[in-house]
Amino acid sequence: MTSRTVTLLDVARAAGVSKSTVSDALQGSGRVAAATRDRVRAVAEELGYRPNSAARRLRRSSTGAIGLHLPRTATRLDYYMNLAFGAVERAQEEGFDVMLLAPTGIAGGGDSRGSGDSAGPASPASPTSPAGTPSPAGPPSGPIASRVDGLLVIDPEVDDSAVPGLLDAGVPVVTGERYLGPTAAPTGAVICDNAASLTALLDHVTERGARHPAVLAPAGTSAWATALRATADSWARERGVAVALRTVPFAATPGEAEETTLALLRTDPSVDAVICAPDGAAPGVLRAAATLGRPVGPGSLPTAAPHARTAPVSHPRTPLLVASCVDGTATRSAEPPVTAVDLRPAAYGRACAELLCDILAGRTTPDTVRRHAWALETRAST
Repeated sequence: MTSRTVTLLDVARAAGVSKSTVSDALQGSGRVAAATRDRVRAVAEELGYRPNSAARRLRRSSTGAIGLHLPRTATRLDYYMNLAFGAVERAQEEGFDVMLLAPTGIAGGGDSRGSGDSAGPASPASPTSPAGTPSPAGPPSGPIASRVDGLLVIDPEVDDSAVPGLLDAGVPVVTGERYLGPTAAPTGAVICDNAASLTALLDHVTERGARHPAVLAPAGTSAWATALRATADSWARERGVAVALRTVPFAATPGEAEETTLALLRTDPSVDAVICAPDGAAPGVLRAAATLGRPVGPGSLPTAAPHARTAPVSHPRTPLLVASCVDGTATRSAEPPVTAVDLRPAAYGRACAELLCDILAGRTTPDTVRRHAWALETRAST
């Protein structure tokens, strides 16, 4: 069947079901048993069936597209690019194109896993290219609700002026992380336990011998940034361990992380572990350690009484543990490789798109909140 376009009828014949059953199974509608749905989808994949998007849109009065709103610094960070590709991949499995919405510049704002230049008012982009890459386009020609069936809003920030309008656009909205602002709540959300991930890192470095950890926490008003700053404080109080907390830009560069770490270690040389939050910034911490002659890794750090209240006096050759709140190419390829929290961004993007598709198809109810799992990847830096 590779010499011509595979039709719905071809799939029905191969799967041994009716054409209407195939349609319901592929669209997630109707009352189709899970085993039948899975068999139909497997047959469709094997035959190379691709839905006629134009016909589907006419049948369901659909635009055939969903919008994706990313933070302003998205193009600078691997995390958001991987997340976007995951979302695109999952949306296309449901027959949706993805339209990238241009970020909004906020005067004085500093969030979105970093700070970026103003890109003007939020505007829909063209549908994804054949390769599945969302690409920006010109200004909108009408209300966003007339151009998309639903919206994905990733890491929504309280000071992003575009977010309230997106939440009130009249279409289902799924957020990646909770929105902490005062306006309408999203239709659904996919969240990570960010407090637990930083707690795991702090527990890990103290178990490896650190007595006086530091956290380079992100500035900004997203749920992720807010949770990390609050957790650093609460962990210190609960464990009785002093934590040196420094705030850096949400998407701090390695250079900014290096500058902050140098100032920190020169001011407080007893710091024996640095946890760097922003994506891709940890190599700057490694450079600062090298500049000050601090070897990176457990080395000769003590391992007893991990929650001792008094930190030992450090000297220039005292080992420094280094970890990151976001895993990626920079942490994996660093020398030494850096312990990090793998937030699984591609899978996260898929999960966000899947929830939105489930809401649009009636497979789940509005107000659904799903949790996304992370993993701690321990490496030579700790």
